[in-house]
Amino acid sequence: MNKQRLGICATIGLLLLLSGCSTQSNNAYGPMGNLLLAEPEPVNTRSQMAIARYNHILTQAPLKDEERAELLFQRGMLYDSVGLSSLARYDFIQALQLKPDMAEAHNSIGIHYIQQMDFIMAYESFDSTLDINPDYDFAILNRGIALYYGGRAELAISDLNRFYEKDKHDPYRVLWTFIVEQNIDRERAIANLAIHRKELDDENWATSIVDFYLGKVDETAVIADLVDDVKSQKQLNDRLCEAYFYLGKYHSDLGNKIKAANYFKLSLSTNVFEYVEYRFSRVELARLREKRKEDTSDSDDKSSELTQ
Repeated sequence: MNKQRLGICATIGLLLLLSGCSTQSNNAYGPMGNLLLAEPEPVNTRSQMAIARYNHILTQAPLKDEERAELLFQRGMLYDSVGLSSLARYDFIQALQLKPDMAEAHNSIGIHYIQQMDFIMAYESFDSTLDINPDYDFAILNRGIALYYGGRAELAISDLNRFYEKDKHDPYRVLWTFIVEQNIDRERAIANLAIHRKELDDENWATSIVDFYLGKVDETAVIADLVDDVKSQKQLNDRLCEAYFYLGKYHSDLGNKIKAANYFKLSLSTNVFEYVEYRFSRVELARLREKRKEDTSDSDDKSSELTQ
């Protein structure tokens, strides 16, 4: 057994030991159960070397516009994977200037616009993606998410339902459909979530997040399912990034702001830069901070009215 495998087994063993020694609390301000902390993902050496090769080709080789656009897009994806979002965004923009019909680049830049809270530009980017390639599944999801964060849940649900219908066995599609739908009608969203749950595979660890949303399991069970059959530190970090985002989203939507913020920070601690859960954890934290400012402002206004 190699050192990496030993490390993962030790981590999982520690989690199981802790779960036997303490209890789960659902108090919004209380303990967050038996958390498994990520070892932040190191920057991939191969990605760094690939970026260096792309840099050399782009500066030295004679390229046609279409070839240069493709290389810029690929380098942008690599920049995204190592957390260099500004450089990635610049490459995507450059690629689109050379090849305006590159659906993948429109989709990628759209995600960056969501992170910047520039929703109008995000809508345009995903619309462009789908105009070029109507079957680009993740542009459908991303446009729905942009509409949701832009305060247009009624429009977003159409995209999320369309995305869900393409694969009813995917727990992530079920979760995003519920997240958006509950902003319109929570009771109906929960009822639909229970129906959608029947199509999911119990062997998929992420199904336990759906069960958590339905109140069938607690957070400790989600983490226990997460570590089951993990074969690498990378796989563990990927799952932690996802799980902590959806646990944070659950508590955020219930108004448990402190607990939600902690979960989003734990998702960010994984350094799984390319996952939407990592990217949108920053969006969620920004929304929580904005909400806190609004609440503070409202409180100050009320106090001022009382003293007049």
